[in-house]
Amino acid sequence: MCGRYAMALRPSQVRRMLEAENMAVDDAPVDEGDGAPRQSYNFAPGYHGVVYRADAAYHADSHHHNENDSEPDTTEKTKNAKTHYKLQSMKWGLIPSWTARNPDYTSLLKTINCRDDSLAQKGGMWASMKTKKRCVVVAEGFYEWLKTGPKEKVPHFVKRKDGKLMLFAGLWDCASFSPKKSRTAEQEQDEGEQEREREQVWTYTVITTDSNAQLKFLHDRMPVILDPGSEELRTWLDPEKQTWDKELQGILKPYQGELEVYAVSKEVGKVGNNSPSFVIPVASRENKSNIANFFAAAAAKGGDGKGGVKKEEAELKVKEEAGDELEPEVEIKKENADGNESLEVKKVGDIDAAATPAKKGIKREASPTPIKGGPLTKKPQPVQESPVKKGFAVSGRPKISATRNPVKSPSKTKKGGGGDGSQKITKFFGNSA
Repeated sequence: MCGRYAMALRPSQVRRMLEAENMAVDDAPVDEGDGAPRQSYNFAPGYHGVVYRADAAYHADSHHHNENDSEPDTTEKTKNAKTHYKLQSMKWGLIPSWTARNPDYTSLLKTINCRDDSLAQKGGMWASMKTKKRCVVVAEGFYEWLKTGPKEKVPHFVKRKDGKLMLFAGLWDCASFSPKKSRTAEQEQDEGEQEREREQVWTYTVITTDSNAQLKFLHDRMPVILDPGSEELRTWLDPEKQTWDKELQGILKPYQGELEVYAVSKEVGKVGNNSPSFVIPVASRENKSNIANFFAAAAAKGGDGKGGVKKEEAELKVKEEAGDELEPEVEIKKENADGNESLEVKKVGDIDAAATPAKKGIKREASPTPIKGGPLTKKPQPVQESPVKKGFAVSGRPKISATRNPVKSPSKTKKGGGGDGSQKITKFFGNSA
């Protein structure tokens, strides 16, 4: 089964790619605006996709033929006619031409695929289409879901390993329906106008077959894939082959070429979501949602938070790989003759060698100067226990209590050699008098 595929290319891009495979394209829809097909990395049923088909151009005696006729009579006219090939925008989900009313979306889902074994049978709904309305559906790849549990499914993307377009064998048809808009009484009486205003709906289906050995683990069905420019593709689109035979039936077989299959984001499961990341493997370095890439990026930053490895760390790594002995460096401030200060970078070994001559057999002590990028080195000081007993002040006196003080204050020297230095309060009243 094929229920979702990727097709994000414009018709002009598809045209160039087909012409590069020696496939003629005489007509193509516009890239944007009315009539343009939809470009999506999550192409769902009901969308308008790009279909490649043969279109016979008749001689002067066929001027009454209308290009939009759903079933042109080409039995005798195609013998001397040149075959034209065109790209056309059609709706995914085939609606037979004999359908009386436009079906709803649920009914449309029943005809998005056509089994190859159903075409081997005589009659059926595909009888008229398999003889005169064969086409190729253009895609970049398709999605399939792998069941990993009762309710768990993992989407996988399948594409050609050579990067070429993936061309599905398909069938098309054109149905006409009355417009939904309201009509006046005068318009209802004019049958000619009513017939001209009938809405034409071009639709297609994708033919499926048994999965090849590469996709058996994923699903038991796969689309019929045709190689661009191959003889099988030309036979499939040949408008002169209007009888279903073994040759046409033999084209509908599992793909024998190399395919690339990998798990993708589960967001593709929701119709309406669209992102280029849907065709990128989940385990790929290009996938931003891959948690392994998150940790790899954090390790590359080196923890500086500014994106990228620090220059100093990179230089140290190079020196370590080269086997060089690393020696720390320090910055020394020097005062110039003009009074300005300048910084001079020197290695710790050079400073120690200049200050004191090296002594044989004696280890060099650590420099008190701070090393750039490293912690300060300081000689550990021995811890000395205070001789003062616990609970006493430094002077040897007991601590002074906030509520009780047994020690008397020192006596003050009296002024004038007499008295205690205090005066009666009545003395002040006398002076004021």
